[in-house]
Amino acid sequence: MGCLGNILWFIFGGFISGLTWLLASLLWCITIIGIPIGMQCFKFAGLCFFPFGKEVVYGGGAGSLILNIFWIVITGIPLAIESAIFGALCCMTIIGIPFGLQHFKIAKLALMPFGASIR
Repeated sequence: MGCLGNILWFIFGGFISGLTWLLASLLWCITIIGIPIGMQCFKFAGLCFFPFGKEVVYGGGAGSLILNIFWIVITGIPLAIESAIFGALCCMTIIGIPFGLQHFKIAKLALMPFGASIR
């Protein structure tokens, strides 16, 4: 399912989801202070383009907590809402449920991207 799922995902909505993460990362990289946040967004844009077969593992720490709070206030909520809406729309059909689950995985990542790694 991984390769075929990623191809179908990219054609039917993953491209748009990945572009929103790329746009967010470019906006963060405009400022010097936002460059670490923008670089993290670039990593997760790759997940948004091809999410099947990848797992997000959440770590933690004081630094990632502070960055996650800062992130949620400015960028995380719109990205999470976008992914949650797309996930709900995909889950309306039986065929779209695997794609909806990937959108929900990305929505969770949009709320807490710092301290997370992709396997």
